[in-house]
Amino acid sequence: MTPLDRVRVVLADDHTVLREGLRRSLEASGVEVVGEAADGAEAVAVTERVVPDVVLMDVSLPVQDGIEATRQLRARMPAVAVVMLTMFADGATLREALGAGAVGYLVKDCTTAEIVGTLDAVASGETALSPELARSFLAAASHEGAPDHALTRREVEVLEQLARGASTAQVAAELFISAKTVKNHLAHIYDKLDAQDRTQAILQAVRLGIIRLM
Repeated sequence: MTPLDRVRVVLADDHTVLREGLRRSLEASGVEVVGEAADGAEAVAVTERVVPDVVLMDVSLPVQDGIEATRQLRARMPAVAVVMLTMFADGATLREALGAGAVGYLVKDCTTAEIVGTLDAVASGETALSPELARSFLAAASHEGAPDHALTRREVEVLEQLARGASTAQVAAELFISAKTVKNHLAHIYDKLDAQDRTQAILQAVRLGIIRLM
């Protein structure tokens, strides 16, 4: 993404008034809304047709809920990022959404600026999870087992940078390594922590006491 790029978004929410208001707010902030859906099945169909950068997905949708729709989209269109926009901030819902492949999580009392910032981040390949939501996730998972790990010092440093919100390029610059090396470290981290993406890796590392959320 460059500063001149407009993030292309599909909105999936069954409340028409909320969807219309959100469209106006996002478009006024420079986001391009390329499609809308009122249920999960429609969200999948619209996304396949217009191929956006991001789907902003409600959890509670008729016909097919947002989590199942996310699971289908990640299987069919892995290049499209999904951000959950929901009233539910409980750990169980977050865990289910993470498992389905969502890479960003927002509650509906957030600001337009927070939504736009999240859309920009995930469209650039980053993850977006607030400390509050991370704590909810960790609380729900605190009694479950975790895989063994043997992260190297450098892998821990990479994770610490990512947990502070750094991008791949920023991690590379901070640690004086190439972006490709950062991605290689991430691949090893995912394997060792049984994680599918950066958010899961960070949360798993916090659970294991490898790093701390600031």
